Amino acid sequence: MVNAAVILAAGKGVRMRSAYPKVVHKVSGRPMIQHVVHAVQAAGITEIYVVVGHGREHVIESLSGFEVEFIVQEQQLGTGHALKQAESGIKNHVDRVLVLSGDTPLIRSSTLTSLLAWHIENNAAATVLSARVDDPAGYGRIIRNEDQSLYRIIEEKDARPEQKAIKEINAGIYCFNRSEVFPRLSALTTNNAQGEYYLTDVLSLMIDDGLKVGVVVCEDSNDVLGINDRVQLAYCEALMRRRKNVELMKAGVTIIAPETVFIDQGVEIGADTIIRPNTIIEGHTVIGEECDIGPWARITNTVVGKKVSIEAARIIDAHIGDECTIGPFSYLRPGTRLAKGVKVGDFVEIKNSNIGEYSKIPHLSYVGDAQVGIKVNIGAGTITCNYDGVNKYPTFLEDGVFIGSNTNLVAPVRIGRNSVTGAGSTITRDVPPDSLAVERAQQRNIKGWYRKSKDDQEVT
Repeated sequence: MVNAAVILAAGKGVRMRSAYPKVVHKVSGRPMIQHVVHAVQAAGITEIYVVVGHGREHVIESLSGFEVEFIVQEQQLGTGHALKQAESGIKNHVDRVLVLSGDTPLIRSSTLTSLLAWHIENNAAATVLSARVDDPAGYGRIIRNEDQSLYRIIEEKDARPEQKAIKEINAGIYCFNRSEVFPRLSALTTNNAQGEYYLTDVLSLMIDDGLKVGVVVCEDSNDVLGINDRVQLAYCEALMRRRKNVELMKAGVTIIAPETVFIDQGVEIGADTIIRPNTIIEGHTVIGEECDIGPWARITNTVVGKKVSIEAARIIDAHIGDECTIGPFSYLRPGTRLAKGVKVGDFVEIKNSNIGEYSKIPHLSYVGDAQVGIKVNIGAGTITCNYDGVNKYPTFLEDGVFIGSNTNLVAPVRIGRNSVTGAGSTITRDVPPDSLAVERAQQRNIKGWYRKSKDDQEVT
């Protein structure tokens, strides 16, 4: 028996007040629809269909690299109509169809697995996922018979006052037997307050035909929270980030003041690492064991080795080796690679450069497009002059080089092994190994010179 999933993602989401489709807005660093696809995949479903409509190019782009098939719903005429569009695209060998919305990023694979298991074990034609919530406004209500079996699902706009008081809601996630659901979609009508083809009406048709329709109550109602506006987006964001922090802490990561720490879903952090307050870790960042990160660090798409210390730094698309020390107030730009034991101090900027083992750039320097060897020391105020206004050029500092403070290295230039540059030099030519390079104008002292004060200046 083969399971497939249909994710409904054709709506505009007008309450988001956005030029982009609702499902591409990010939650915990990912478009919300990616969270849904990840949950479906983790539930063991490999055949995934996404129904797209408004702004489809953005939805398709957001799922680039995912193994999903797209089905276009040109007119958004309701959830029943959306599933109907998928009928011809779903492969013939599929037996069961899981249907869910692209705007429920908190859904977990365990919840979907439980829904599928109940559906199969109870030989149901359809199974609905429900949840009990304190504030059911905006959701369809589960109407049960006296024996607690499902009678109907009433949408909010069609519900009577006593039905609106019901706190068990339809989560908008279903499991259908393919052979039962698609023939009944053609019988749907738009005789309702929204003038749409409701997918929930298929359940009524099945019940009327004597088929078994089950209801599975979700253990954690947060799993099925949908997002309709930016207030709900922020609420779900906070819940998901809390989940991530708890997951990491249970795995051996210390997070100090977790309410101030923001870690994306795709981040991996090793045991015995400490994350200090006001730290942001984004994208596909991987941090090793026994690191000390923060406070006030922001790290994006970066690999960090073991026993690394990072304080108040901005790091993007970098690779940091074991036992490095970074910050405070340093900026590592894309293409930066630090080998083991490198020290990058305060107000240092590095871009597209390889820094060799145990080299030091302690403070107030810019290193760009450079190859720096082992145990190099770059003095305060040093810069690589790598850009002439048209092209960028490399700087090579070989092993053991010592760069004096306030040195300008005008690329392309190579400083040979174990060489030294005098403080305040502007180096424009290669320096051979084991040499001292000094480039300064001779100091002149002009006696008797002083700057006139305003009081000494004549008024004209």
